Order: sequence, then C-alpha cells, then structure tokens
Amino acid sequence: MGDITVYMIPGAGISIMHHVPETQDVCIPFDNSMENHIVNNREHQLMLMKGNNNHVYDIDLYQGLEWLDQRHIIGKVCGFLPYIGYMMIAMNDFPQLKYTLLGGLGLLAVIQWE
Repeated sequence: MGDITVYMIPGAGISIMHHVPETQDVCIPFDNSMENHIVNNREHQLMLMKGNNNHVYDIDLYQGLEWLDQRHIIGKVCGFLPYIGYMMIAMNDFPQLKYTLLGGLGLLAVIQWE
C-alpha cells in the first residue's frame, strides 16, 4: 500500500503507473488434491490504483474488473527521474527525435570505445 506500481490490463495495450492507495486481503479456497478432495485456503491481495491528479480510483480503466491482483502488476517504481515522461511522449510523437537520440548515443559509444 502506498507503492507506485506499473500495471497493465489485458487488452488495454498500454501500461499505467499509479499509486496503490488501497489493498484488500482475501482468502480464496482452491482444491489442492483432486484425489483426496482436500481444500486449502490461500491469501490473495487485491489492489485499487489511483493517479496523483485523480480524485477517484482507476476502476473505469479496469475494463469490468472491480479490483486488480498480482497478475496485472508489471513492476514497482524504485527510482525517480523528473520530467522523463515528457521525453518519452516527445519520442513517441516525433519518431525522428527518437532515431536522432539513439543515433547520437550510438555515435558516442563508438567514439568513446577504446
């Protein structure tokens, strides 16, 4: 709870990075042995996400789901680079910028190679 995670909803096609303001632990029974019909419970964590500038949870983005679970989580944010998102948006909007930056980095790598 409180972590910044990156999640993806199947079929959405994009990943979203938001806070986890609320979690809920539930026990889900599952059949551990078909032969003996033993039923065990396992703990399962459900999550709601919320963006910094949003007043409500991201439930409208979940495509019919009420909660997210661990299979939707792609990763967890562990660093901070201010304004890097603007560069990513610019590179997606202007592919020439992306190729120029990659070419410049490649050229620097060749020049610096000893």
